[in-house]
Amino acid sequence: MKYILSVLILFLSLSVDGQSELFQTGPAIKDYGKIAQVEGMQALPEKTQFKVSFDVYKMAEPGEVNRSLDSVARFINMHVANGVKAENIQLAVVVHGGSVKEMTQNDFYQKQTSKDNANIELIKQLQKHGVEFYVCGQSATYYNVKNTDLLAGVNMSLSAMTAHALLQQQGYTLNPF
Repeated sequence: MKYILSVLILFLSLSVDGQSELFQTGPAIKDYGKIAQVEGMQALPEKTQFKVSFDVYKMAEPGEVNRSLDSVARFINMHVANGVKAENIQLAVVVHGGSVKEMTQNDFYQKQTSKDNANIELIKQLQKHGVEFYVCGQSATYYNVKNTDLLAGVNMSLSAMTAHALLQQQGYTLNPF
């Protein structure tokens, strides 16, 4: 039984490794947001435009990149790779819960987790692509995060609910994770 279990684990790990080769970083954001080519997919209309908000609340393990933030990079990469002009992609990220710590400068993050904030470079790259970040002021208050602790360009909102409502009024749709 132990032998069969070992063989099964080995087979599954080889299978996953083989699958990961299908995913590469995209043309817009290097080192993040790996994507796969999809054969036979429905073509995207030539003038496709996106206004999408993402809701991020689950914090990654301290010192690791938040998978939800990486998904924002993947959204950009996969659409640019498939013909959508980068300027036609407007994204916003609304952050609440423990994730607000990931929107902070490294010194604040280190005091909270004793690790470096692995999300800083990804956030900077997303901002270069026009992604707006909104931190829930209610969560920030709960976690003692002040405006001065936030990374440059990250906005403090009254609440995540407020940020989502305002974004919807501006024509953003909510991308469910």
